[in-house]
Amino acid sequence: MNVQVAGEVDRLPGLVDDLHASWSALELPMDLLYAFDLALEEIFVNLATHGRGPRLPLQVGIRLEKRDDCVLLEICDDGEPFDPLAAPPPDLDAPLEERPIGGLGVHLVRAQFPDIDYRRVGGQNVLTLRRPLA
Repeated sequence: MNVQVAGEVDRLPGLVDDLHASWSALELPMDLLYAFDLALEEIFVNLATHGRGPRLPLQVGIRLEKRDDCVLLEICDDGEPFDPLAAPPPDLDAPLEERPIGGLGVHLVRAQFPDIDYRRVGGQNVLTLRRPLA
């Protein structure tokens, strides 16, 4: 999977379909698919909702790759610089009414991926998520 799309929420169902088709074509383990579905949905919706800067529409690139020891999902966007890994973890012990809105999606993605990297390259945010095959 290697696609470029406008960062619009209505593009998500097609991206999920592309992810599933690529997953099957690469013969990846089905027990890992949930984590990648979750990551794609959370990150893409956040980009489509909050990632817009002076450049409209936001452009998002998504790449899924099978490597010898892992599965890699890379999500790039041309929005304003934003490192989701710098966000503080949510206080899960606080009562719901006292918690600020947001932050749970990034927390859920972090919990699913032992290896996440953010970098800013050539005017783009690049988020790379890896999950071991074994």
